Amino acid sequence: MTGDAPEKRPESGAPDAEHPDLEHLDAAVTHVGEMVQSGHIAISAARGILYSLIETLGTLVGDPDLPEHARAGYEGLLETARELRAKVEH
Repeated sequence: MTGDAPEKRPESGAPDAEHPDLEHLDAAVTHVGEMVQSGHIAISAARGILYSLIETLGTLVGDPDLPEHARAGYEGLLETARELRAKVEH
């Protein structure tokens, strides 16, 4: 006996630490967009948040272990975040 705990797998459909919940990332992108439109966030802060979100989404999309059905959702959100960044920068 090695003393190692058995590997725990998340339940089907449950997010795990390696692949954050798409809805949370979507909510973050949406919230930044709403704050930019309303003028309740500094543009530099919005740029920083979007940079972090785009980097995170890019890493997730590039993960070879990510299931294809999840990849499509992350790719769509990545494109949305990039479009929002372009609006913020102009």
